[in-house]
Amino acid sequence: MAATFNGFGEKAIPFLKALDFHQNRDWFRENRDLFESELHEPLGDLIDVLTERFAAAKLGLKGDRKKSQFRINRDVRFSRDKRPYADHVSAILSRDGTKAENGVFFVHVGVERCFAAVAWWQPAPPLLQAMRAAIVEKAPRFRRMVTALKKNGLEIGAEERLKRAPRGFLHVWEPDLAAAVRNRHFVVRHPIDPDGIHEPTLADELVDFVTRAKPLLDWGRAIEGGVIARS
Repeated sequence: MAATFNGFGEKAIPFLKALDFHQNRDWFRENRDLFESELHEPLGDLIDVLTERFAAAKLGLKGDRKKSQFRINRDVRFSRDKRPYADHVSAILSRDGTKAENGVFFVHVGVERCFAAVAWWQPAPPLLQAMRAAIVEKAPRFRRMVTALKKNGLEIGAEERLKRAPRGFLHVWEPDLAAAVRNRHFVVRHPIDPDGIHEPTLADELVDFVTRAKPLLDWGRAIEGGVIARS
């Protein structure tokens, strides 16, 4: 039987706002059923539907309705912020279905914003080095990827970009390549209308986004394959 997603509950965002206000374990326990019905179960349904839809579209991304979700409880052991609960729910779908993989789809539904992303986030040093080398040594391929993304209405973000060229790339002078090698992440984002999270069509919207972001996934996967082959 095909998975179904009917949207997040109408009380999803109000619940997150109330949880962020109370930040109280007793309050959360008293209202846990609301969390499950409005947020946790719908996000699980969305993961199931996207896993099926991504497989049909050959996007190479999958998830598990439970394991792919991040916990609403925050890990405060090493944080100055001791609030016990997050103000959002989120999940990752990846090539192997785990959160440890890179080249992932990420969805975030929260108080301040709702968005999706396709990301190579904080690649391990060998992969990041290989990506930077590919930008310079195979510049035409990198530029074709960037152009394809732009045609699809997407652009790689500059979040946490280094201010100076990393070691080994000081010689790169072409502006687009010089900026790209300073990236610490390679991410494209898609804003989600908070009113739209309640609609089943959110799944269609996210499949369309990942389809448009596929050039970034393919570019990174080709480089990652070379790194794995050499290791």
